[in-house]
Amino acid sequence: MTPGDQRLAILFLTHYFPPEGNAPASRVYELCRRWVEAGHRVTVITCAPNVPTGRVYDGYRNRLAQREEMDGIEVLRVWTFIAANKGTLLRMLNYVSYMLSATLRALFVQRPDVIIATSPQLFCGWAGVFARWIKRRPLILEVRDLWAESIVTLTSVEPGRLLRRLEWLEFKMYGSTPYLVTVGEGYRRMLIDRGIPRERISIITNGVDRQFFAPRERDLELEDRLGLSGKFICSYIGTVGMASGLDVVLRAAAKLGERGDRRIVFLVIGDGAERESLEVRARRSGLDNVLFTGWQPKRLMPAYHSISHCTLVHLRKMPLFETVLPSKMFEAHQMKRPIVLGVAGEAAKVMRESGGGICIEPGNEDQLIEAVDRLAADGALCERLGQAGHDYVARHYDRDRLAEDYLKLIDRVRHDAG
Repeated sequence: MTPGDQRLAILFLTHYFPPEGNAPASRVYELCRRWVEAGHRVTVITCAPNVPTGRVYDGYRNRLAQREEMDGIEVLRVWTFIAANKGTLLRMLNYVSYMLSATLRALFVQRPDVIIATSPQLFCGWAGVFARWIKRRPLILEVRDLWAESIVTLTSVEPGRLLRRLEWLEFKMYGSTPYLVTVGEGYRRMLIDRGIPRERISIITNGVDRQFFAPRERDLELEDRLGLSGKFICSYIGTVGMASGLDVVLRAAAKLGERGDRRIVFLVIGDGAERESLEVRARRSGLDNVLFTGWQPKRLMPAYHSISHCTLVHLRKMPLFETVLPSKMFEAHQMKRPIVLGVAGEAAKVMRESGGGICIEPGNEDQLIEAVDRLAADGALCERLGQAGHDYVARHYDRDRLAEDYLKLIDRVRHDAG
């Protein structure tokens, strides 16, 4: 069970949850499932699954209230203004509507021992603050992004009065609870730099479900269906959004085509705000060495990893992303796939510690080509890097251990609240 062997009631507010397969949804689900398995009662308030296209998944409806049980987790879905994962204004309406609906739904939830609300979207955090006031229970606020800063970084929106107000709301929210959880040392440093005491901030990193992403033999049927038999496959697996900076793949593919290299192929698995435009550009440029699959269900991700000779993890070259530790790193490591990492800062530091891949400068297509060339020419190197990453994840990023660490924090918060 947990410290004290007492059954806990946990209310978790999250904008994203399965069957959505993005990193926030996976993180919340995998933690909650383990807490239920440990004997605790977990209720999640989320919305109808629709990421990233803004279309509600089959089997669900965007209604005021829906309830389901998922692996012992009570899942309460609320109405939101649905918007695709692109643009700013419509997504803002989506976020605000979740805050209002989730706060209203929390009124009718049995009083929990602890409430958790997870960012990056600011208004999910505020829903947690309001739920804390309503239920008079302690709140743990997860900070997985500095939201106002991300808007400025990733969009053409100029800093102005609105963004200053959003930033004020963000840090007012941080001050609403003594319990903050973030996913890495980089984010903790940024919060400390903004005046939040170190002792208020705990780190529970992202991790990986080592059973789901267990190493397996290559899925030759999938490889053949995609027309990639005999190719060296460098895969990007994840959201194809503004942050990913996948222009670099098109530039690298064009240069490989110019030199007549037909063996190396870039496989882009996922969807997002930038996928359609990238695919159109690749098609217009005649890049037959780049293949886009579009959105794929999470259950197929191990199969896609199995056919990948290496995995590209990439974000745009921006100071904000130097604090990020992408969860897709751990999935590739666990599947024994070497990583080509185009993320500076914290992620590069972890990659050097793991010995599981090759670091490149974000956005540098020549370094990307050089790294992929090196891996394509040396199967033993691929195997050695893949094994090193796999061993590193087992020591540091096992989701079972991380869920247990988080549960200890929850128990301490409950005791502090009396």
